[in-house]
Amino acid sequence: MAKTLNKDAVYRAAKPKEKDYTINDGEGLVMLIKSSGVKRWRFDYRFEGKQNRLGFGTYPDTTLENARRKAEEARSQIANGIDPSETKKQAKQATQVDVENAKRKATGLPILNSFEDIARQWLDSIKHTVRDITHEKKIRRFDAHVFPVIGDMPVKEIKSPDILSLVKPLFTRLETAHRVLSEISAVFSYAIAHGFTDYDPAQAVAAQIPAQKVKHRAALTEPKEVAQLLRDIYCYQGTYVVQCALRLSPLLFQRPGEIRQMEWKDIDLTAKEWRYFVTKTEVLHIVPLSTQAVAILVEIKPLTGSVRYVFPSSRGDGRPMSDGTIITALKTLGYNSDVMTAHGFRTTASTLLNEQGWSPDAIERQLCHMPRDQVRAAYNRAQYLEERRKMMQSWADYLDSLKNGAQVIPIRNRV
Repeated sequence: MAKTLNKDAVYRAAKPKEKDYTINDGEGLVMLIKSSGVKRWRFDYRFEGKQNRLGFGTYPDTTLENARRKAEEARSQIANGIDPSETKKQAKQATQVDVENAKRKATGLPILNSFEDIARQWLDSIKHTVRDITHEKKIRRFDAHVFPVIGDMPVKEIKSPDILSLVKPLFTRLETAHRVLSEISAVFSYAIAHGFTDYDPAQAVAAQIPAQKVKHRAALTEPKEVAQLLRDIYCYQGTYVVQCALRLSPLLFQRPGEIRQMEWKDIDLTAKEWRYFVTKTEVLHIVPLSTQAVAILVEIKPLTGSVRYVFPSSRGDGRPMSDGTIITALKTLGYNSDVMTAHGFRTTASTLLNEQGWSPDAIERQLCHMPRDQVRAAYNRAQYLEERRKMMQSWADYLDSLKNGAQVIPIRNRV
């Protein structure tokens, strides 16, 4: 304990004067008696050559014994090269942060400088660069897999083992595991750039996740097998709406989700066109309709033409046919997902049309594999439209020939 000069009675008996004055307790600890009568403990010290002052509270709320204890702690910090004023400042800031975080938690906001706080800042910063549906998926992944585990942790304190324990349960879904880790790493890159942390602990975890095996969607590409598939499709005994959707799928070979969500407002039977906005590539896509495709649409129009979707849900709830309907229909016909999928009609068409010598660019445009540059996309869409009209009619005629059992010899170099 540092040497002291006075007993408690001295400070208790001290009276205010016209001007403020101090009573020295020894080795930097003094009591300041204000002219108003308020008595404050003060600790005067030098640190790194500069004179500093630290308050210990008012007397008698802070007793002489407590003031001396605080002074002794301050001297110990100074001896160890620590500025006690800075320590007090940091403690005060920490208390303010705790109060603010309690308020944020009560209103559903993330803790300041926590992983969730920084992640949501990053999500906001990239929102204008991605599609809304993509942005929503990212948020859902964080909400489901990340925030419950490390959301409240200070971003500076997160280590690689914390992230590994987070992604391990996702190893049964490797695509999700890789996506989640990649997005966590992106948050840390943002945090490093903005001074919230110094390194990315997610990088070391990447090598611990099993490599993702690429699974191609099954599709039939041999003409004889395609011929049998078409005959089976025309023997399908499901509802009439599903029959029509199933028959139209190989003729149009667009994405299954786009076919099931086909709307009557986008179809011009006179012009033989289906024009719709593709959310995946964010372009207006034109699908020329063959005579066979038009015939199917004409047949189903009296049944569904008064509602929004060409292929509405059987529940009558105003929604389109469910995304598993065509898959279920194919399975009913004996085509499991390792043999043929709803998406496989695209592969079938692409493979056989290329073998027949159609322009690869026209085929790619018809598949809506559009260039990222929107100007080029619009130009190419118009450039290949007439060629695609011929190709789509030729494709429909080819499928009819296969279905009817004719021996079709591919015609190469058509264009």
